[in-house]
Amino acid sequence: MAEFFKNISKIQYEGKDSDNPLAFKYYNPDEVIDGKTMKEHLRFAVAYWHTYQGVGVDPFGAGTAIRPWDDITDPMDLAKAKVEANFEFCEKLGVPYFCFHDRDIAPEASTLRETNKRLDEIVAKIKEYLKNSDVKLLWGTTNAFGHPRFVHGASTSPNADVFAFAAAQVKKAMEITLELGGENYVFWGGREGYETLLNTNMKLELDNMARFLQMAVDYAKEIGFKGQLLIEPKPKEPTKHQYDFDTATVYGFLLKYGLDKHFKMNIEANHATLAAHTFQHELRVARINGILGSIDANQGDLLLGWDTDQFPTNIYDTTLAMYEVIKAGGFTTGGLNFDAKVRRGSFEPEDLFYAHIAGMDAFAKGFKIANKIVKDGKFDKFIEERYKSYESGIGKDIVEGKVGFKELEEYALNNDQIKNVSGRQEVLEAILNQYILED
Repeated sequence: MAEFFKNISKIQYEGKDSDNPLAFKYYNPDEVIDGKTMKEHLRFAVAYWHTYQGVGVDPFGAGTAIRPWDDITDPMDLAKAKVEANFEFCEKLGVPYFCFHDRDIAPEASTLRETNKRLDEIVAKIKEYLKNSDVKLLWGTTNAFGHPRFVHGASTSPNADVFAFAAAQVKKAMEITLELGGENYVFWGGREGYETLLNTNMKLELDNMARFLQMAVDYAKEIGFKGQLLIEPKPKEPTKHQYDFDTATVYGFLLKYGLDKHFKMNIEANHATLAAHTFQHELRVARINGILGSIDANQGDLLLGWDTDQFPTNIYDTTLAMYEVIKAGGFTTGGLNFDAKVRRGSFEPEDLFYAHIAGMDAFAKGFKIANKIVKDGKFDKFIEERYKSYESGIGKDIVEGKVGFKELEEYALNNDQIKNVSGRQEVLEAILNQYILED
């Protein structure tokens, strides 16, 4: 096995006073909190696509990334080298999981049959590494958006041949995810949307997407895949209107088609930004509906209108995100997958480590703060008090469904002295600051 990151040793926890950029300041994987280690609480994962496939391109310039495998030209040799690099990277970083799209791990050939043979060859190599490594597969998924055949979508394509091809591709990806012990399978409708309604049969497209997902549910059962099926919402990019706009939209879709018992959400911070939501909002919607599954951990740039996929370093965001995860009971099969890429100007191999360390520390610190907030219960008590009018009298009757408009009109006619109380937003934000800023 070649060593790709020769200048990097296993990353250690050195504490908050360390000035070593190749050490954890807040993430101590072995630290036990509430009966579980930090490693078990956070379940970090490396995103195969950004970490090994990303080359630092943008719409205005060629790739800048320098990688240890740049001199390998044969596509399959390169794919095999990246398998080795993945396990070396994850083990040196101490990350327990990785995630991939099918086309990340093996290059597409001229036919589906040949492509599947390539996948089998790479999967066999990954399985060999899994035998001797603590690193595992968090989830697999399908790239049904990059190839020109998906120009009009995959399961929502107007071309039935494309629908069939996408189904065959997902079938294979689900099989290899099962074979590799993946704990989840993710559906991301990269081009499941439209550019103009002038040429779109929206009802047929939505019905077909539901049919596609039902087929996936049926096939997962057929092959014995026990992992969680996840859907990743995204509002735009590349199509103007994505059908999986946000968590609420996806949940409504699942309810309509009777699929809600089979899927949970894989929520990405930057996708929340694009939907004009906060990260916490998307997580809250998922949590209160019992569909919070996993997280793609990154952050966006509020000054830019696209998916910048930056490494998460905002402690406010990580704190409020982990607050929702803790309130949901913690991760089960899900985790924190770094769907994030180093900036184009951060092109050296070491930058991959610096970036992941920064993200892991940010979420570790956020988890510790959020855990204290949850235990103290100050926000819970404030919310409980704020909605106390629904615990007795007319409020309790409303909650219990004992009154309608007639009864409420009678009550209102005899109660015209309504008194509201302050929401104390600034006080609560100051309290949050105290938690975040205290040493």
